[in-house]
Amino acid sequence: MSQIRHALSVKRADDFAQWYQEVISAADMAEESGVRGCMVIKPWGYGIWERIQRLLDDRIKAAGHDNAYFPLFIPLRNFEREAEHVEGFAKEMAVVTHHRLIADGNGGLVPDPDARLEEPLVVRPTSETIIGDAMARWVQSWRDLPLKLNQWANVVRWEMRTRMFLRTSEFLWQEGHTAHETAEQAREHTLRMLEVYRACAEDDLALPVIAGEKPENERFPGAVETWSIEAMMQDGKALQAGTSHYLGTNFAKASGIRFQNREGTQQLAHTTSWGVSTRMIGGVIMVHGDDDGLKVPPAIAPWQVVIVPMLREDDGDAALLAYCDDLRARLVASRALGEPVRALLDDKPGKAAAKRWDWVRKGAPLIVEVGPRDMADGKVSLLRRDALWADNGKPAFEAPSVDEVVSSIPGMLETMQSSLLAHAAAERDARITRGVADWSQVEAAFADGVKNPGWIEIQWSKPTGATLDGIVERLKALKLTLRNVPQGSAAADGTCIFTGDPAVERVLVARAY
Repeated sequence: MSQIRHALSVKRADDFAQWYQEVISAADMAEESGVRGCMVIKPWGYGIWERIQRLLDDRIKAAGHDNAYFPLFIPLRNFEREAEHVEGFAKEMAVVTHHRLIADGNGGLVPDPDARLEEPLVVRPTSETIIGDAMARWVQSWRDLPLKLNQWANVVRWEMRTRMFLRTSEFLWQEGHTAHETAEQAREHTLRMLEVYRACAEDDLALPVIAGEKPENERFPGAVETWSIEAMMQDGKALQAGTSHYLGTNFAKASGIRFQNREGTQQLAHTTSWGVSTRMIGGVIMVHGDDDGLKVPPAIAPWQVVIVPMLREDDGDAALLAYCDDLRARLVASRALGEPVRALLDDKPGKAAAKRWDWVRKGAPLIVEVGPRDMADGKVSLLRRDALWADNGKPAFEAPSVDEVVSSIPGMLETMQSSLLAHAAAERDARITRGVADWSQVEAAFADGVKNPGWIEIQWSKPTGATLDGIVERLKALKLTLRNVPQGSAAADGTCIFTGDPAVERVLVARAY
């Protein structure tokens, strides 16, 4: 194969972190806002989020939930009721203490000392406490249950180290909250929403994930059980892409969510919460991107097909644009992945080659170029983002007729969606090391100089308390964390590499974002 001149200046293999930042910039997804840890999500990046939101919202509603909205500001006393919860978020909370500014006499503004709030307000880091207050009002009888709520919102967590989409001080997400009669019903719903997340990640984002239960030290503050979906990035690190929590009666007790049960006595509700955020976009970048930019799975691409006319700024342009618009109309009348095809005619001024590479970097699944000669022959030039290069090192254009491209594009989009998932899953599975029976193997796998070690599956005795704390510190020395205990994994049949006791389950260990 001839030498390829890729669209990005930084290659994944050379500097994955810098490559990630360049993809975001080159794909015109987001930019720094001027406020530490906060970003401006630009139309292409936000369009991807809107697609994720639309598809996931349909799944959430199909599971019986109603959307609602709760305040951004939460009274501090709400957090003080739940000690473990507030301890988990205390270092990340942004707090409002004044409601007015005054001039400082030097051309600046300062908080008015006379406008101090009687009670500080926390800017929403998560909504368990304030939604719990609402549930306490709305749930009076077993007939009011289950109560299934979801909200799409922004949250603020004052992160020390930030990276766009992956970890920002403000981010967008959905958070679901439910209340149930029994522990069994709440646990069942916790796992049902975990499956919703798995299906969304794999079927919509083509993001292969492993669903499983988090170890005790990784639980959501105040939860009885935390479950997650974990995805492997191209650099071998793990990304927690979504979580679902069984909260027991801890939050119900703090918020007073009590109801008259079927026997006529008062009891506490069992609650759950679960959420995914814009960090899923970071996962899409790091799983599917390449040295030419982003590759967007067709299901979440704002535009699945982009038509680029080769305009000459002469009298022939009108006919060419009409030809391209007719193609666009025929495409949007067809369906792929259960929806009408989303096709855009990019008729902005500019050279076709420059616009083509803009869309390559953005990761549009299919790019169709049409010039006067194509129009005369009744053809187009088709470029697939997932098969960008020919053996000669040049873009791998195909030249189908208009009828051929209209009939083949729906199937092409569906094939691209499934092949992106299959490729990523194969890459992940090849980098999970199993059968590790000794700590020295872990040390060797993650030693300095080992590039892209992937994940390790180990057997352990599920220790708790001080023993678990010691294991966490031991892992931290290698920059490792316990990820989750995969659902459906093989039964343990060895000894714990940490304690030497009989193992009870298998857990994944990795470096993570």
